[in-house]
Amino acid sequence: MSRVYNAVLRGLAMASCAFALPAFAGAYVVTIEQMRFNPPTLTVHRGDEIVWVNKDLVAHTASTDAKGFDSRSIAPEASWRYRVSTPGRYTYRCIFHPTMHGTLIVEPAP
Repeated sequence: MSRVYNAVLRGLAMASCAFALPAFAGAYVVTIEQMRFNPPTLTVHRGDEIVWVNKDLVAHTASTDAKGFDSRSIAPEASWRYRVSTPGRYTYRCIFHPTMHGTLIVEPAP
């Protein structure tokens, strides 16, 4: 019985490692409020996660023009998460409100 138990524990440990995040990965928040992205420019590293939180009374998006990311509609009091994987400079905007724009700078992992 202990062999089976040990085998199960080893399998679970290996499976959890497959889904573990890198130790250096960080999490950042961009607040959408008063028709602005705050901060307007954010520098992160590959593997980091950004959460856009909509504190406005209307829906917004965080969308790039190039091959990047598109949150689709983020409802009021909702959020959208995105884990960055490709270094580069990404200018993004709200599709519904073109005067709202921000910049995400993704650097290689440290």
